[in-house]
Amino acid sequence: MKLQRMNRRALALGALAVSGALALTACGSDETGNPDGGSSNAAAPSNIKCDDASGQVLADGSSAQKNAVDAWVKQFSAACKVEINYKAGGSGAGVTAFTQGQVPWAGSDSALKPDEVAASKKVCSGGQGIDLPMVGGPIAVGYNVPGVDKLVLDSATIAKIFDSKITKWNDPAIAKLNPDAKLPNLKIQAFHRSDESGTTDNFTKYLIATAKKDFPYEGGKAWQAKGGQSAPQSSGVAAQVKQTAGAIGYFELSYAKDGIKTVAIDTGADKPVEATVDNATKAIAEAKVVGTGKDLALELNYGTKADGAYPMVLVTYEIVCDKGNKAETLPAVKAFLRYAASEDGQKILAENDYAPMPDEIITKVRTTVESLS
Repeated sequence: MKLQRMNRRALALGALAVSGALALTACGSDETGNPDGGSSNAAAPSNIKCDDASGQVLADGSSAQKNAVDAWVKQFSAACKVEINYKAGGSGAGVTAFTQGQVPWAGSDSALKPDEVAASKKVCSGGQGIDLPMVGGPIAVGYNVPGVDKLVLDSATIAKIFDSKITKWNDPAIAKLNPDAKLPNLKIQAFHRSDESGTTDNFTKYLIATAKKDFPYEGGKAWQAKGGQSAPQSSGVAAQVKQTAGAIGYFELSYAKDGIKTVAIDTGADKPVEATVDNATKAIAEAKVVGTGKDLALELNYGTKADGAYPMVLVTYEIVCDKGNKAETLPAVKAFLRYAASEDGQKILAENDYAPMPDEIITKVRTTVESLS
């Protein structure tokens, strides 16, 4: 009987030891952010430089880059003990959160305006907010027209569609660009963003630059054209296009998933240009840095007619203080942006339907990130 009690006690202690080991393993997983619950050190990229980064970082902004940020965070959090929470509430919300000191960095598909730079000086002690171009890509025009697998549009036709001047899919202007397509007598349901968006800003900049007569608006983050329907964020517009017969909308290529077809644009080049990462990179390569000091804001050439250059592109900027960053978040923000701008970080973009920054631009970004203080 005594021997049986000793055996039961040994078994209980063994079970407790196993339970404790499992608990320690789980705790280690949570600290490193490894979603698989295993040893994150085994899977963590070895070339990510964490420095003294730790804790949590809250950020907000462009929904256009959300899929890219998610991919970065997965790798970065596996290597560094930092939890990155990117809200992706839209470029307008991100800039506001940054200039109000609510987040240490934000994403925006439009460079800071002079009044926004002025506001940033109140939260950047001795410095100001700057634009770091980090993510590029095509703004795809997705459509849902039964029986039409390929569609070509030019800027004038796109402008008229989104300004409610062309309302049927078998309109002569569309038919002329698509002589081989069986276009239905179906009402066009044009969807735009309901929230302030850098995607809208860049989409309308393209239309204003190439079809001003047909799109007589000032442009900006808020939608201005007549009619149409709205949905929040790029994911919302993409979802509406997918589920609505006759729909058309604009969003980043990374959201053109699950069978959403995209428009090829007649730019005047030898043949219509598809929305692809490579074609977007060709257009972004024509951009010029127009920012001053450490600011790297770009001027895009929306009117390019180069063969294979997809002109409807956007660049997402990471907005951060050049000086005066908060001491408690600077190491984590700097480490994360360093990784995003690295060769590996930029390589991940192409794997997720985004366009890496051209070498000349990303080299300047890397230098600027190292100088953040």
